[in-house]
Amino acid sequence: MPSVFLKDRSLLSVGGADAQSFLQNLITTDITSLASDEARPGALLTPQGKILFDFMIWQDGDGYVIETDAGQRDGLMKRLTIYKLRAAVTLAPVAEEGISVCWGEDADGIRDAEGGGDSQGVRDSQGVRDSQGVWDSRFAKAGITLTRRPGRHGDGAEALYDALRIAHGIAISGSDFALQDAFPHDVLMDLNGGLSFKKGCYVGQEVISRMQHRGTARRRVVTVSAAAALPGTGTAITAAGKPVGTLGSVEGGSGLAIVRIDRAGAAMSEGTPLLADGASVSLALPPWSGLVFPTSADEASA
Repeated sequence: MPSVFLKDRSLLSVGGADAQSFLQNLITTDITSLASDEARPGALLTPQGKILFDFMIWQDGDGYVIETDAGQRDGLMKRLTIYKLRAAVTLAPVAEEGISVCWGEDADGIRDAEGGGDSQGVRDSQGVRDSQGVWDSRFAKAGITLTRRPGRHGDGAEALYDALRIAHGIAISGSDFALQDAFPHDVLMDLNGGLSFKKGCYVGQEVISRMQHRGTARRRVVTVSAAAALPGTGTAITAAGKPVGTLGSVEGGSGLAIVRIDRAGAAMSEGTPLLADGASVSLALPPWSGLVFPTSADEASA
């Protein structure tokens, strides 16, 4: 099964005696419950609760590795340095660029060979664990075993990975949403393990906690399908001429979008066509999310 090298991903090492408490008090992820072989999504938010940086994070010995878009890493390291103050924390970019992802039979075979994936493996010259990778909890929610591993370990086309993401409703910044424009709920972080409501305060926590408890999250990631190739990223999805959402990642006739599910649900219940650049599209919430489209016209006008 495919093994794909993602060249535009970069790594940041976070170590030191205070690494866990430092990150726990800043980012959305509850890292105290991370399994030794697990990678979880996470974000550093603005004080207003919007995503400033998004990433994957996993344990690496007594420290952590953060995997993020190559264009975000330096900015993320600078922002973390501002918060560091006198904490016993070291922040360092990892020289090796890129991440390989592997899924399907290959990943299952690796896991079986490692006896369930508990091994810490060996470390490369940077000290970062680099054996068979860590398990991506976002895909696990969708029933897919997918590993992430530093460096180049495959030559599959990146489009294969994008198609897998799209099929299972897994959004990434840049392709599906703009940083500082989306809340964690918009991209399903409240459901994929990337957002904790139990660990206490962190940057932006008050806003997203209020959103959670009041049930006001209306923008959500959906999968989009069409009979022909979808128009490009950024195309508006409309119902009766009114905007419902915006297309993100697109691969042929399939794509992702962040939409107002109350408006989309009302349109679908009333039989109003959903259009993208004039073409009819169908929307679906990822099954693993457990979400459903509201159908009340009153909600759509809220």
